Amino acid sequence: MTKKLIVLGSTGSIGRQALDVCEKLGGIRVVGLAAGSNISLLEEQARKYKPEIVSVMDPSKGNDLKTRLKDTTTKVVWGLEGMLETAAFGDADTVLTSIVGIAGLLPTMKAIEAGKNIALANKETLVTAGKLVMEAAKRNNVNIFPVDSEHSALFQSLSGNRSQDVDKLILTASGGPFRGYSAKELEKVTLKQALNHPNWSMGNKITIDSATMMNKGLEVIEAKWLFDVELSKIEVLVHPQSIIHSMVSYIDGSIIAQLGVPDMRIPIQLSLTWPERQENSFGRVDFMKLKSLTFEKPEPKVFRCLTFAEQAANIGGSMPTVMNAANEIAVSLFLAGEISFTGIMDLIENVMQNHKMNTNPSLDDIIEADAWGRKETMRLFKRNK
Repeated sequence: MTKKLIVLGSTGSIGRQALDVCEKLGGIRVVGLAAGSNISLLEEQARKYKPEIVSVMDPSKGNDLKTRLKDTTTKVVWGLEGMLETAAFGDADTVLTSIVGIAGLLPTMKAIEAGKNIALANKETLVTAGKLVMEAAKRNNVNIFPVDSEHSALFQSLSGNRSQDVDKLILTASGGPFRGYSAKELEKVTLKQALNHPNWSMGNKITIDSATMMNKGLEVIEAKWLFDVELSKIEVLVHPQSIIHSMVSYIDGSIIAQLGVPDMRIPIQLSLTWPERQENSFGRVDFMKLKSLTFEKPEPKVFRCLTFAEQAANIGGSMPTVMNAANEIAVSLFLAGEISFTGIMDLIENVMQNHKMNTNPSLDDIIEADAWGRKETMRLFKRNK
């Protein structure tokens, strides 16, 4: 296998693990790297992998990075324009997009328009603009390979089967650190508790999304667009052990599931090697050590973010974009100690109630709706402070 890869979000959790996978696999040439603001790590990565281009989203860090890498042949660009240039760069065949939040939308679209296959680790791209993204992928003959463990599991469980034979997609959720909590108990949780995920090692934003179950709500919307299924055919099931990553139920009563240890490097690797599978030294499921595999229904009245996401998906139009924008700002406020854990849910609910929906948004409309959602979330936060 030979592949030329660009990693957007290379200094984040998924980006770092992706580069680790590339190193272990061999045969992958990293031609581009992009990060938000961590130029120290980006410089280290650039020197190690010797890409042709690197980009930093924070324009104030651009010249500094350029100075640091002046003894190399790597081209240094910055800002949104630099990120877009990197996403479409040269003859790379695959772009792994792991930028957190809606910031990943425009670079992903740019890569698709440049004919690059996408290894997608950015839920918000499909949450906010699923229709437009999937149409662009089809128009440009581009494959989108899911990196999320749940969607990778669905992708594998659907492979080789007819779409008309699918009864439902079953997305599994760990339940996060607050599984079994009541709504009253959630009011008292701390940031430290929320960041202590029982199974997965992820970035702060995704970890909080997992704790509120917004992450699973975003995944429901993502699955709708990735696999072209009705929302009524997507079910969420809490599976605390995180061994079964998701399942597909078929009309004949058969259920196909994908199992594995909770290690993001496994779905990352598959997104880069498909349809091949390659050996690795990652962990394996030891069935002799498994005490049990258990399942339970989620509590949407307690974990209201799951309900908000499902409501936004059913409403459609610009509502998922606004919901996502409100969540991004609310999570950042929680991480900064400005609001409570349940304050995240309250803000999202109020912003959604105040939104005047655009039923058929263009890409520009989506960017505008995102900006409105962020502004409205901050307005409500300041009003209630």
